[in-house]
Amino acid sequence: MTGLPEREAAVLWPTYVRPQVEFVRGQGVRLWDSRGREYLDFLGGIAVVAAGHAHPRVVEAVTAQLGTLGHTSNLYFTGPQVELAERLVDRFGGDAKVFLSNSGAEANEAAIKVARRWGRASRGEDVTGVVAALGGFHGRTLATLAATGKPAMHPPFQPLPPGFTHVPFGDADALRAAVGPTTAAVLLEPIQGEAGIQVPPAGYLRAAREITAEAGVLLILDEIQSGMGRTGRFFAHQHEGVRPDVVTMAKALGSGYPIGATIATTEVADAMRPGDHGTTFGGNPVACAAALATLEVIEPLLGGHVDKVSARLADGLHELRGRLVGRSTWAPPRGDGDADDLLPGTEVRGAGLWYALDLGPEAPATAKQAALAALGRGLVVNPVTDTALRLAPPLVVTEEEVEEGLARLGAALEEVGLCR
Repeated sequence: MTGLPEREAAVLWPTYVRPQVEFVRGQGVRLWDSRGREYLDFLGGIAVVAAGHAHPRVVEAVTAQLGTLGHTSNLYFTGPQVELAERLVDRFGGDAKVFLSNSGAEANEAAIKVARRWGRASRGEDVTGVVAALGGFHGRTLATLAATGKPAMHPPFQPLPPGFTHVPFGDADALRAAVGPTTAAVLLEPIQGEAGIQVPPAGYLRAAREITAEAGVLLILDEIQSGMGRTGRFFAHQHEGVRPDVVTMAKALGSGYPIGATIATTEVADAMRPGDHGTTFGGNPVACAAALATLEVIEPLLGGHVDKVSARLADGLHELRGRLVGRSTWAPPRGDGDADDLLPGTEVRGAGLWYALDLGPEAPATAKQAALAALGRGLVVNPVTDTALRLAPPLVVTEEEVEEGLARLGAALEEVGLCR
């Protein structure tokens, strides 16, 4: 690690603030740094490494494909691209087509483009508007930044593309009021990731589906973090039994190999014409091989494994929440564990293997301080907001590793004075 931060500062854009650790190797749910120290990875590269680090099946698939054919561009046919698209269409429920790209932002950019192309073709030239949610995060390109419901991120890059409006997340009435005659699509995350794993009220996605269907506009669901089994189902929207018109994927799709996917119903996808969209690297044979191998690893875990380890993780986080303390001298009683006995403002949110532990407004230390303390104890978690810690371990995590991670997290919270 000696000198690496200084070397980085001299040659890389100053867009990241990193803790003083250099990871050099990963295996399963564990990482090792340049000093040989071992860590439990409960972030998974921000919900990317769902199959675990260096999974043999993924390594074998990528190595074999790269040794055979690494790239041809999209000017020619390649089998892995078609095979992956077939698998994704099947998981989406059939009658759909896929555009493959390199990242989540690109997947959402394609979704916005197809929505506008479809809107103009089906309902009129001015049907281009997109309604999104406050707190939502959809990427950092200019269009996806405009769709992102975090106004503080916008000023340095204005003027942003027009046509985007935002409503409170989880408020079906506000969503209904915002959809109008020039709306082409509603763009939502089933669960908001970067906002701190915000889970909407039950029935919200069903209401969004009804609202968009009645108005004749598209429902686009951003499943870049929530998809690929993260919530215990292949797609998070499957928990509510809805089918969107468009769904976007990335992150865990390639086990760390860059790939994104935009899946649209056939009717919507067929609004596009040759030359309307394209990519040099998207859907290249190696990325598709990585994605196909990743699917082979994670899909068997959705038959019960994720639900089982999720229950232990949730129970452990609720136990930690019961031990949280605040800045004031007032302390809630620790009696029968009822909600009234818990420190106000603290919360456990999430589903599957995707959770936030919110330390609350009275926390005597920040989530960043807690995450650094956890890192010092060999646990990788993320301060997704000022008060919330995000946990997204690989789906291959075991109950024993969950127990070990919770113990390390508890010790870190005690170290910074957040737990009694």
